Amino acid sequence: MSPRGRRPAGEDTRGLIVRAARAEFGDQGYDRASIRGIARAAGVDARLVHHYFDSKSALFAEVLDVPINPAEVIGALIEGPPEELGQRVVRGFLSIWDDPAFRAPLLVLIRSGLSSEDFTDQVRGFVERDLVGQIVRGHPRTRALPAKERRLRAGLIGTQMLGLALARYVLRLPGVADAPAEVLVARLGNVVQGHLDA
Repeated sequence: MSPRGRRPAGEDTRGLIVRAARAEFGDQGYDRASIRGIARAAGVDARLVHHYFDSKSALFAEVLDVPINPAEVIGALIEGPPEELGQRVVRGFLSIWDDPAFRAPLLVLIRSGLSSEDFTDQVRGFVERDLVGQIVRGHPRTRALPAKERRLRAGLIGTQMLGLALARYVLRLPGVADAPAEVLVARLGNVVQGHLDA
């Protein structure tokens, strides 16, 4: 049973939850880890986890030490005309990555994902369900498709965004690295939109 009521004075409850979550995500991966399991490992009630973190994706972003909650950002991008969602996704992606405050931790995240299979296993479910999966579910055309087709489209959108991050920020490919953001929005936004509309 999780202890109820107030935590002892001076105890860093939020820190306990983050440490427990880091271990649970490491052991279980993102998909299998649960808020209840994390709460149990931290010795707190699940409601206390929700007090500090709105969702599992927000807690995962904290564990990854990403300075934003990507799932929250995508939720905001989904608002608006569905025929412009692809451009909003690329524009939002670039505005985050082009911000120096966000770029360094995101580069660590990408490089860690490329070099560690365990880390990749943890991140895969988060990206598939709470990032690009959220985009696919937010579009009226794709949300009605069978699950297998939604997964394919989410994967294709993820491929575009990961490829853009690698080319522009990690490999710094000429042409892509120095292209104005709006050029990339126009070119890649149509590609992302195609995955949603097709």
